[in-house]
Formats: sequence, structure tokens, C-alpha cells
Amino acid sequence: MANRVPRETFLKSLRYLTSATASSSSPSAAVAAAVSPLIVTSDDADLSERPRSSRSDALLNLDDYEKLFATVPTAKLVRASANLQASAIEPLVDFGIRLMKSRLMEMEVVRDIILGTIRHTFYEHFCAGEDAEAAGRTVLRLRETGIRGMLVYALEYATENDACDRNLDGFIRTVQSTKSLPSSSTSFIIVKITAICPMRVLERVSDLLRWQHKDPSCHLPWKLNSFPLFSDSSPMYHTLKRPEPLSPEEERDLQLGHERLLKLCRECAEANVPLSVDAEHTAVQPAIDYLTYASAIMRNKGSYPIVYGTIQAYLKDAKERLLLASEAADKMGIPMGFKVVRGAYMSSETKLANSLGCDSPIHNSIQETHDCYNDCASFMLDRIANGSGGLVLATHNVESGKMAAAKAHDVGIGKVNQRLEFAQLYGMAESLSFGLKNAGFQVSKYMPFGPIDMVMPYLLRRAEENRGLLSASTVDRQLMRKELKRRLKAVIL
Repeated sequence: MANRVPRETFLKSLRYLTSATASSSSPSAAVAAAVSPLIVTSDDADLSERPRSSRSDALLNLDDYEKLFATVPTAKLVRASANLQASAIEPLVDFGIRLMKSRLMEMEVVRDIILGTIRHTFYEHFCAGEDAEAAGRTVLRLRETGIRGMLVYALEYATENDACDRNLDGFIRTVQSTKSLPSSSTSFIIVKITAICPMRVLERVSDLLRWQHKDPSCHLPWKLNSFPLFSDSSPMYHTLKRPEPLSPEEERDLQLGHERLLKLCRECAEANVPLSVDAEHTAVQPAIDYLTYASAIMRNKGSYPIVYGTIQAYLKDAKERLLLASEAADKMGIPMGFKVVRGAYMSSETKLANSLGCDSPIHNSIQETHDCYNDCASFMLDRIANGSGGLVLATHNVESGKMAAAKAHDVGIGKVNQRLEFAQLYGMAESLSFGLKNAGFQVSKYMPFGPIDMVMPYLLRRAEENRGLLSASTVDRQLMRKELKRRLKAVIL
């Protein structure tokens, strides 16, 4: 039986770090921001302007740029610096987004020129390759720097079962490709449930789950054993009236979606690589959590979880839902893993809530989001210190990284620990990734891959959701420039 974390311990952990300054420092870029729900927004400042904690700085040193980029060849450093500089120019990126969505893309010659330019700049910088084999080669190159890879077959938003089946085949090929890679070089396989279960079914299931939370007498005959999906503060405005029960066809589609997820879980278990289920819009998140938790109950056995869920800390109910799901997992003896992120759907979430005359489900300020993220991280670090579950801290925020590193040290978590992984997007937050790696922690990069035609719509959707990140690569750009100047000076002298 997993160790149960008492509510008092949770409340104590929530007080940890809440008074600390959590100014954002998430290096990012427009196209890179498109990749994943790792971050939501930031207000970057020069590293020298941030308040310092000597203890956390001793654990995580981001000032020694020579040591940070020691494993990065000069040519790659130049290219990375140029890409980050270009992606920090918001008008340029806005123009690129408009161009990609314009009728010019219907002209084959123009389309080939545009995609060719993107392929050799942003795509190569922020994506791992065209297919699983190419992504595997990128993982091997990354491994030489001491960092692992999270493989992300960049698909989402399937509408029909045939598309879901094809997508599942792609995810399974991704898992199987890891068997030819060195052990532990791939830390996670990432999946979006909207790629393997039709969106309309997830919307219908979410409506019914929300209604059952409002009215416990609502019977859902198809519902399997799960962890709690809602807290008292969870948004319910998506479901304004009692939904109709699922039709036999919808029940079959739901079952097929769950079977696809379970099949992927089995493949991951055989390959000895965990599966992390990404969070998505709140309109479908209840169904995503339901399928994730039901699968975890079936597949998470032994000491280490195979299935990880995702908590988006920019949501007001994030801490409470994390507590409830964790307590339920402990009571059932299920080792549950969680990836904690800030969030990636701020614009659409706020727009939908406003259209319905409701408060946004997202925190009212970035500081509240930082506090929530740090609280969730602190709580989960206490849990894994007690041998319960697993944790991925996905963040580009330097202060959050420092706080988590200090907290891990305080609670006695060994730096190279199978239960704890830090993560950043591939091509972004390099200084934080290398700093955490140099401090002895396990670090991964979230690595989307796929044909450029398939990946670009996905990246564009994410870019439009994360416009606040367009110029937030200040820290990395500063440090890269300093290191390039140092290398140039060394050559001249």
C-alpha cells in the first residue's frame, strides 16, 4: 500500500514557497510556445535583476554560461541564438502565422518555399524530426549532453475512429522505436487523448461527468472506477443543462478510445517507458482525466507508475484536484504519476468563459499561477520523498526550478531519482535544462516530431494560444550571446 499523505501535510506543503517571489523567467519562442502546455506566460527580466537565494543558487547555477553550454557545438549555438532572436520578434512571428494560414499556401511553389524555409529554421530547432526514426537520432544526440527525450508524436483533434486507429499506430511505432535506443535515453512517451478518441465523444462524456458531479443521482452505466475528477471550485459552466445519455454508438466509441489508450499503456509497459497524458481544454479535460485515471488503476502496478496524468497549475482548481486524486490513489494503493505544468489554453479558456458570462477558470494573475505551480510541486515532492508515485516538473521558470531543486534537497530526494524528472521544451530554456542537469537532476526535453505538414497546424494552434510567450527568450539569448562572445574572444586571442 502506498503511503497516504494526510490533509494536514498537504496544507502545510501548500504554505511552502507561497511567500517566495516567483518572477517568471521562461525562455520561449512563438513557434516553440506552440509545442506544448508546459508554460502559460511570463515576464522575463535580466537574471541580474532577480532576487537571489544563496542556497538555491548553490544548487542550481545559471551564471556560468561556459559550463552551461560546454556540450553545445559553436555552430549549433549560433543557429539556436539566431532562431531564438527571430522568434522573439512578435510582428515577424505574427506575419509568419498569417502567411501560413493564407491562400498563398495553396500555391505549390510558394508553399514549398515557405515550408522549406521553416524546415531549416524553426522546425529543425523546435522539432525532433519527420518520423520516429529521425526523432530517435535526435534523442541520441541529446543523450550526449546528458539530457533525455520525451517523444511526442504531434497529433491531436481526431474526429473519426479511422483517424484514431491510424494515430494509435503512429504512437505504437513511437514506443517500439525506443527499444532500439539506449536504456533510459527516452524518459516518456507523450499522448494527447484527442488524437485517439473522437473529440465529440470527449465533449459528451465531459458533460455527463460534470452533470453527475452536480447531481450524484445521475447514473452513468459506462463509467469505470476512477479517481475524483472535480473539486468544489472546478468550472461547471460548460454544462448548462442535463445532457442526454450516451447513445449506444457513443458508448462504443468511448470504449474504443479507452481500449486504444490501454493498448498504448501495454506497449509502454513492455518497452519500460512511462506514458504521460497531456492536459487539454477544460471542455474535454474531465473525460481526459477519467480515461487517464481509469487506465492508471488498471495499469499502474508495483512501485513505479506507467501512466502519468497532467495538472495545469494556471487553473484555479488545480491544487484541490491534485490533492483529491492523490489521496484516492493512495487509498487504493495505486502509484500515480503527475506532470505539473502551467498551462497552454489561456486565450480560448478565457474567451469561452466570458462568452457565457462566467469567471475564467484561470488564475487572475501570473503570480497566482506561479504560487499554485510551486505549491503543487512542493506537495508532490513531499509525496515522492515518501515513496509515493512519480513527478515531472515541466517548467521554463527559473525561480520555480530553483525552488523545486532546493525543496528536493530539503526532503532528501536523491538528485538522480526515478520518481523525479524536470522537463523543458526541445530548443527552449536551454540554460535551465543544462543547469538542472549540471546540478545532478534528471532532465528531459519535450520533443514533438512528425512530417512538417502534419506538425505545423499543431504548432500554429499552440502559437496562437501562447502569444504572451513571443518575446520571452531573454535569459537564454543573453547567456548564449555571452558564451559566443567568450568563444570568439578565445579564438582571436
